[in-house]
Amino acid sequence: MIYTTNAIESVNMSLRKITKNRVSFPSDASLIKLFYLALRNISERWNRPIKDWEGALNRFSIEFEDRLYPS
Repeated sequence: MIYTTNAIESVNMSLRKITKNRVSFPSDASLIKLFYLALRNISERWNRPIKDWEGALNRFSIEFEDRLYPS
């Protein structure tokens, strides 16, 4: 799987999703805490290996050998 979504837009979308249903926050500190926890969860997803990447890389090496392994 190849991800084509811009990383910054992905983070913004995730943060918007978290705050969408909340009308107000008791303080700025509560919003900052919410964003901190959300960013921690988002960053965990980025550390996971890409599903089926080995198979995709094998196929790319066949199709685009000159681009992946330039001489």
